[in-house]
Amino acid sequence: MTSIHHGFGESNLIRNKGIGNRQGDPLPRLLDLLLARAGLPATIERATSRPWASALFEGRRHVIRLRIDGPDYLGRCAAFTKDLDSVQWPLSGHFVADISLDEGHVGMDHACLDLSALTIEDW
Repeated sequence: MTSIHHGFGESNLIRNKGIGNRQGDPLPRLLDLLLARAGLPATIERATSRPWASALFEGRRHVIRLRIDGPDYLGRCAAFTKDLDSVQWPLSGHFVADISLDEGHVGMDHACLDLSALTIEDW
């Protein structure tokens, strides 16, 4: 029987980064940014986040309900939604690939905005 020695040891092997190095869910920071854009008074009524992946990217899909209150809620709602898809959202380790207004509900003294967002890990 013949054996071959290639002349390299374990120290020469390429190591992959561990999965534990991945970033956490960017949803809490995204919610802070959405509330800051909406102004006061505003609240998050509902928010969910789930993993998302394509052949090349990993990220999370978010569904959020934002409530905007106050006497100027209509103007703030219009300002919030204006150019929403082109806003730069500073998220550490992630970027917002897509954000959209799915539906809006206007009441007598408030507005509720249903938003969808896709965040991608920034490698």
